[in-house]
Amino acid sequence: MKKISAILFFAIIIATSTYGQFTKLGGCAALTSTFQYNNESGSEHRSGFFGPSLTGVYELSLPVHIVPSISYIIPLVHKQELATSGEVTKTYVSSVMFDLDGHYVINSLDRFEFYGLAGLDIMLVRRKTQYPVGAANFTKLVDKDNAIGLNLGAGTYIKMSETIDIYAQIKYLLSKYDQFMLNMGVLLNLQWLSKHEEPGLF
Repeated sequence: MKKISAILFFAIIIATSTYGQFTKLGGCAALTSTFQYNNESGSEHRSGFFGPSLTGVYELSLPVHIVPSISYIIPLVHKQELATSGEVTKTYVSSVMFDLDGHYVINSLDRFEFYGLAGLDIMLVRRKTQYPVGAANFTKLVDKDNAIGLNLGAGTYIKMSETIDIYAQIKYLLSKYDQFMLNMGVLLNLQWLSKHEEPGLF
């Protein structure tokens, strides 16, 4: 099932390249409600809650946009002191999220666009535990996991100028690692740039 979903994910990206064009490109800050690695209890298995994200808006038609994005959630550092030696064990849970969402523009005004979204998420999760060995050395144990999920949410684009939009959206990820995610960022209008390119530069 995971392989089929991954193939579908990339097939959609390739297929859409024939029928539309990228109109916006940018980045944002991603805030999440966090999750527990492999659903294990304990603060040492908890993911981070913040990270950078890159995204683009691919316009198929006036109300329908395809929006791929990649997000990296910065891990928290969980420290635990060993009772026997007093040395400190460190655990990190990091994740990378690949999303392919469909946006349906519900209402387009002069400066505001509101949309609903649904899409596919592929999450790669990594837990690293660092154990002290002696005074200056350490060893580490790395566990990896991945999950396929569905995104549901809504958002808005706000036109600040001919070249720049800001956007905000909230979505819920339904997967092994359920979580809410809030994205807020800036998008560059590629259509405006193409209209104002000086001829003869290339």
